[in-house]
Amino acid sequence: MLLAIDTSAGTSVATLWSASSSAGDSEGGAAAGGGSAEASSTNPMAHAEVIGELIAEVLGASGLDASAVTGVVAGVGPGPFTGLRVGLAAASAFALGRQVALLPVVSHDAIALAALDEASGPLLVVTDARRKELYWSIYSGLNAHGLPERVAGPSLSKPDDLPPEWNGTPVTRWDAAEVSAGLLARIAQRMLDAGLEFEPFEPLYLRSPDVTMPGAVKRVNS
Repeated sequence: MLLAIDTSAGTSVATLWSASSSAGDSEGGAAAGGGSAEASSTNPMAHAEVIGELIAEVLGASGLDASAVTGVVAGVGPGPFTGLRVGLAAASAFALGRQVALLPVVSHDAIALAALDEASGPLLVVTDARRKELYWSIYSGLNAHGLPERVAGPSLSKPDDLPPEWNGTPVTRWDAAEVSAGLLARIAQRMLDAGLEFEPFEPLYLRSPDVTMPGAVKRVNS
């Protein structure tokens, strides 16, 4: 069973388990046939307050306990510093505590996976970076493994500087306000099934945090 966590926009947590997952104390329950569960909060300021409850909720919905988790999928952004690091810390701590693999996935990939069911490439995925800036990535389509093929980004730009085309072809713009942890888990599972390597566990803040350390104290002459 995979546990997926993303806090690049709101907070989203999901589980994805196979029919072979051990049901533990659930006596069959939801786990018996395999499936998925997802819970989320769109509040962009309450990541730390809700993430524990959401993890408990999706584990309960799966009919499995924490011991059944075999990998933790971490949405690495792009996202604002304060919110994104909450999810990354939670994913890292859970993986370390359970001694299971930590599986980093770019958050925009989950948006692209859903969007490419409705739109063809090249696709421009756009999310809010605050400070009147936008995060963006470009995807050419789905590859042979059913994974979004990212050809540019993630990057940070002013709204007027977004790329209008890719290799001479106009892009289809796809704005998103949230990221599905459930889709992150599906991407990770497809990568595992295909034997593909995951990208390094590196937060994609793409800029310095809003809060900076103060400089040296100025000397005041009396």
